[in-house]
Amino acid sequence: MSTFSRSFLDDSMSTLARLDDRQIEEVVGVLASTRDKAGRIFFCGSGGGAGHASHAACDFRKLAHIESYSVTDNVSELTARVNDDGWDSSYAEWLRASRLADRDCVFVFSVGGGSLERKISTNLVRAMQLAEEVGAAIVGVAGRDGGELRRRATACVVIPNLDERYVTAQTEGMQALVWHLLVSHPTLSAMSAKWESETASAATSAPPT
Repeated sequence: MSTFSRSFLDDSMSTLARLDDRQIEEVVGVLASTRDKAGRIFFCGSGGGAGHASHAACDFRKLAHIESYSVTDNVSELTARVNDDGWDSSYAEWLRASRLADRDCVFVFSVGGGSLERKISTNLVRAMQLAEEVGAAIVGVAGRDGGELRRRATACVVIPNLDERYVTAQTEGMQALVWHLLVSHPTLSAMSAKWESETASAATSAPPT
């Protein structure tokens, strides 16, 4: 008898097998161009996406040597903007204060990609609208059909979910895999992570047998 765990893992493997590597390579190209222009990456997400944004900003700064920020990392500023001006404009106004420019890139993590008509993730859509206004690149990783993110993005990875009951869980899991792939990509990687460095160092210093 198949367990839930086996079923979920099988669904994950099927989803992974259907990922479009060309979409990933397109995102790599945009991020590499951003670094070449001395631009910055601004990571945006809500809920699990905000967690990805914070972690990704850390790794892209440290491992890819790209100046990167997470829009939600300063909780004082975020809550002040939400309290005073509302949720919808909070991310866009944060980006405006950061002087988002055409050399920069807005990187969005979203399950549905956002929709103004359905009033879903409007904060992310407003951030993308600002990026369009100033000529900044937009990339991201989304689930379902990609929503506004896919339509507005310079390059976007869409997670091809199979089981509608677990779209959020599978999308957010795959988002983590995709951005770790990106920061490890030879085109973007500027240094190895700690454990890889330790392993290489140990192999180099090991006495011959």
